[in-house]
Amino acid sequence: MLIKQTGGGEIEDSDRKKEVLYSYSCLEGENKELWSSGHHLKSCRKISFSQDGQSLFTVSKDKSIHILNVEEGRLVTRFSKAHNSALNSLLVIDEHLFATGDDSGVLKVWDLRKGMSIMEMKQHEDYISDMILDRNKKLLLTTSGDGTMGVFNIRRRRFELLSEPQNGDLMAISLMKRGRKIACGSSEGTIYLFNWDGLGATSDRFALKAESIDCMVPITESIVCTGSTDGIIRAVNILPNRVIGSVGQHMGEPIEQLAKCHTGKFLASCGHDQKVKFWDISSLSSVIVDDYRKKKKNKQLKPLSRKAFGNGEDFFADLKEVATDLEKKNGGLSETDSD
Repeated sequence: MLIKQTGGGEIEDSDRKKEVLYSYSCLEGENKELWSSGHHLKSCRKISFSQDGQSLFTVSKDKSIHILNVEEGRLVTRFSKAHNSALNSLLVIDEHLFATGDDSGVLKVWDLRKGMSIMEMKQHEDYISDMILDRNKKLLLTTSGDGTMGVFNIRRRRFELLSEPQNGDLMAISLMKRGRKIACGSSEGTIYLFNWDGLGATSDRFALKAESIDCMVPITESIVCTGSTDGIIRAVNILPNRVIGSVGQHMGEPIEQLAKCHTGKFLASCGHDQKVKFWDISSLSSVIVDDYRKKKKNKQLKPLSRKAFGNGEDFFADLKEVATDLEKKNGGLSETDSD
């Protein structure tokens, strides 16, 4: 299941062979399914809204790309044999361009005006797990199961460089520190940092007590939230490297995807428990982490909300309790060392 939140308050999810669009609300009984679509022949692996929110891009294990109308769920465009291998990653670049990556390490950039791919490269030896753009939308960065990060110039349509291989698969990537740092999460539970002017080799690394970092989403220029196979969502500060605490969890079930709302107030998560959960992360923007590393007496991960280690049975529990949490707010979060 994959999720993403839009400004209009809609949630998209994709399970086996179909896409389902929901609308959500803080009010009891106001959450509802808008439509479902079953155009893919095999599992839908990644989905993303267009920049104007009017279209929904989906990629599948059946090697196809679909573009649907958000209002009706109607299939607008289909690329039936987009890749020779199953598709695994997707990135919408602008109103005309989007990129896809597959299980064999092939990257393609597509132009909707031409109805075809305008760039195809294979530099990775294993699946492409995640992709991001630089702020100028000139360079596209990829992470791969071969443990490397790739850099591609999509304006000049050329390959730039491949990083040194790291231990384990690189699973997720985020742009941090106003574009000066790149953070990559690995299957070994380590975050690798790269300098923008030295992308070939890591500048720093630190390990989390997580089995694998499967997804990441930046919250501020210094704080990123990570989702892991242990089911915990960690808030992590980059330089100085600290685990601030636990935003929430899916009770031991691997977390597949994280998404931040357009206001930066809520974080949505989904996992193998087939639940979508919402977490209030508004206080993370005020967290200040000192360079001085405090010695921890308690080795437990600090909970950043009352629901951080709860059972999370209520689908929209965090949304319903936002008002209560704000009333009882006691000065925001505090910083702890790595867990």
